Amino acid sequence: MTTTISRLYNNYGDARAAVQQLEVAGVPHADIGIIASNADNWYSKDGKDTFPDRDLDGKDDRAEGAGTGAAIGAAAGGTAGLLTGLGLMAIPGVGPVVAAGWLVATLAGAAAGGATGGALGALTQAGIGKDEADVYAEGLRRGGAVVSARVADNDAARLQAIMDRSAVRVADRAAAYRKSGWKSFDPNAKPYNADQVQKERSLYTK
Repeated sequence: MTTTISRLYNNYGDARAAVQQLEVAGVPHADIGIIASNADNWYSKDGKDTFPDRDLDGKDDRAEGAGTGAAIGAAAGGTAGLLTGLGLMAIPGVGPVVAAGWLVATLAGAAAGGATGGALGALTQAGIGKDEADVYAEGLRRGGAVVSARVADNDAARLQAIMDRSAVRVADRAAAYRKSGWKSFDPNAKPYNADQVQKERSLYTK
């Protein structure tokens, strides 16, 4: 039997580190997915800084001899196996995100604002409970990232510990959001811009 573990991170760098640690721990590419906010344009829209990056090490796989990867459109069409080349999409209420892996097909409907119920629908389909999905979606809107891994039940505790190393404590983050007046994720809310994301992240920098 398998279970899905998901964690929220403050930024793509923390999420990428978690992905790399999962791979070292033996989780296959095919069982890992990542969604990261691109509100601060760390992943270039003009394509100059985009490239296949299946291992999410920030280096072009082609230069590493690892193949060209697949475009996000192909992944959404059903080849969501390996963590293929990162690709951009816009999610209502969240804004621009970069996604890779098995979550891409789920997110495709959210990007279209369609039948999956947007960001919350995509996250709940990834196995995140409704209350936590609200916080995860809001975290994405504010510049965060989500990693989901499908793992064997008997490996879950070990892999949860790995994912927890740099993850957000969701209950604490929800409390911080509510202290500022937030109640739940609003798909009609205006996504954060780069300046707002930078200010938000500074709140949680140690």
